[in-house]
Amino acid sequence: MPATGDGRAPGAADLPGAVDGALADRARTRSAGDRSAAPATAPTPIPHPRSDASAAVRDSRTAPSAAPLKLLVIEDDASDAQLLKAAVADSGAPIEIHWARGLEQASELLAPASAAARRGRPRSTDFSCVLLDLAAPADLPHPSDASDGLEGLHELLRRAPHTAVVVLTDAAGAELGAAAVAAGAQDFLIKHETDGPLLARALRYAVERKRADESQRRLVEAELRGQENARLQRHLLPTPLLDGAGLSFTRRYRPGRRRALLGGDFYDAVRTDDGTVHVVIGDVCGHGPDEAALGVALRIAWRTLVFAGLTGEALLTTLQHVLEHERRSDEIFATLCMLVIEPRGATGRLDELGAVETARLYLAGHPAPLLLGSDHRPVMLPADLAGPALGLLPCDDCDAVWPAHRLELHPGWRLLLYTDGLIEGRVGAGSRRLGQDGLADLIGDHLAAGLTRGRLVDSAIAEVEELNGGALADDVAVLLLERNPVQLILG
Repeated sequence: MPATGDGRAPGAADLPGAVDGALADRARTRSAGDRSAAPATAPTPIPHPRSDASAAVRDSRTAPSAAPLKLLVIEDDASDAQLLKAAVADSGAPIEIHWARGLEQASELLAPASAAARRGRPRSTDFSCVLLDLAAPADLPHPSDASDGLEGLHELLRRAPHTAVVVLTDAAGAELGAAAVAAGAQDFLIKHETDGPLLARALRYAVERKRADESQRRLVEAELRGQENARLQRHLLPTPLLDGAGLSFTRRYRPGRRRALLGGDFYDAVRTDDGTVHVVIGDVCGHGPDEAALGVALRIAWRTLVFAGLTGEALLTTLQHVLEHERRSDEIFATLCMLVIEPRGATGRLDELGAVETARLYLAGHPAPLLLGSDHRPVMLPADLAGPALGLLPCDDCDAVWPAHRLELHPGWRLLLYTDGLIEGRVGAGSRRLGQDGLADLIGDHLAAGLTRGRLVDSAIAEVEELNGGALADDVAVLLLERNPVQLILG
């Protein structure tokens, strides 16, 4: 809020004799004998004959200058307040001084008023620093019983926590001043030993210390929020429930957003009581936190529906209903690949090895998985029965169907499921994308080099990023599922 003509905030008490700047003029006159005369004001430069004279004069008069430090003095003694203003004038520093007789009056100037309260009244001034006399009465409505001389400071820090504070003490109160600094003030000064330059320097240093403290506080708060977000996101990542399945399950997940653990991609894998293994991988369009939250909602809904006994098109139809209710706009959709591996043999026991397993593959606008054979030649699974992505078409539309493609999985099978972030990276400096065929060739080369499981997936992602010329912009999720007759291995 702009101050009044004499440098006072609206509602602040008048300094004795401070009329039209007379006090400051007398202070300068009193100290003139100790200082050399100030040079006369430099005349306005004469503009160049070919320049705009009026513009030159206007520019010279509106040259930018340092913004004044806005200081609020809380002092109940009028004569001491007058001396402080004289000291500020003697310092020559650009300090705009205001005066309040106590904390109650100061609080009206310090506390930001609400929009409704500000109607019809001037706005309060944003002060850079407060100078508080500890000898002044605390002026508190409910003073504490245990008095340590810092009640006024404690109340000031509570009401103006983001404003720098310098306290004043008498010569015998140096220990109290040190205690004030320990309690939250930025500095203390001893009254009657403080001249103008010392006061101005202490105020400037206090403001800079407060800025540094505020920056450190915001940094710590940001770090704490980041740690909390990381813990939250980490717990939202799934833990596959595949005990007794005899499978090796390797997964890698890399969000496209920086400093995030979750993206719009999602995956999960569970084994139900009848021995059936259900695996899903999906991708919500977009890369922001809303898409990440929707991906988590879809994953949790998918797991719940699986344990409730749904599968196939009934599950996908219900999942689309969840998407339609949870998405923030009708343009949001999700691709999905779901694999249902039926129990082996009649009983589904792990000792029935060597039998061909059957599985059902459902694709909803998602890239088809790779079947990794023993000859190091990955085979792209058929996608001719793929249905639309979830959310693109109404469930009652005749085209919104997701038929199953039946697979035969021979002993030692391995399946690589992934999201499109892995295949949409560029190859070289041009616009050519890696694509599914390029990924199949890349995986085949790494298989021929003898890489398996986690090393295979990590090396493949690393080469895709190298071909792209840097980190991939889209979220990436990769699952490698393979028959392991010994024990479940999560990588």
